[in-house]
Amino acid sequence: MASLLQRRNHDLAPTDGVSDAERLRRQIDALFERALDPSAPLTDLVVPLVDVFVPPADVEETDDSYVVEIELPGVDKDDIDVTVSGRRLVVTGERKEKERVGLIRRRTRRIGEFRYELVLPEDLDEDGVTASLEGGLLTVTVAKAAPQRRRRIDVDQPS
Repeated sequence: MASLLQRRNHDLAPTDGVSDAERLRRQIDALFERALDPSAPLTDLVVPLVDVFVPPADVEETDDSYVVEIELPGVDKDDIDVTVSGRRLVVTGERKEKERVGLIRRRTRRIGEFRYELVLPEDLDEDGVTASLEGGLLTVTVAKAAPQRRRRIDVDQPS
C-alpha cells in the first residue's frame, strides 16, 4: 500500500509546461474553431498532429477592400507569413517561447505555430495587399478585384 503513495522519479522530471491532456484540449479546441468557421473548407476539419492554434481575428468589409485584424501579441514580424491566392487569405507563423529562468508552473498563453485562413466572398487584387504589425495587432488589407466591365459586341452580318 505504501508503494501507491510514493512518487516515481520520472513524475518529478521537469516538462515543457504543457501536459498531454492540455495538448489534447488545444487540439479539440482548434477542431471546433475550424468547424464553426463557415469559410473553412471541410478538409480543414482534420485535427493536426502538431499544436497549431487559430488566433482571434476580426474581418471588416469596406467598399473597395477587406480589412482583417488578427491578434498576435508577442509575435515578431519576421515570424509571420501572409499569402493570398484567388479568394483565399492565409496567415501562418509562430509565437516563440521567450527564454525563462525558472520552471513554468502554469501556462495559459498560446505559443507555437498558428494558422489563420479565410476564404473571401469575391475575387481579390493579389497586388493590392498590405500588412502591418503594430502593438500585437496584425492588420491585413486586401483590395477587391476591379469589377469586370461589360462590353457590347456588335454582330456583323455578311451582305
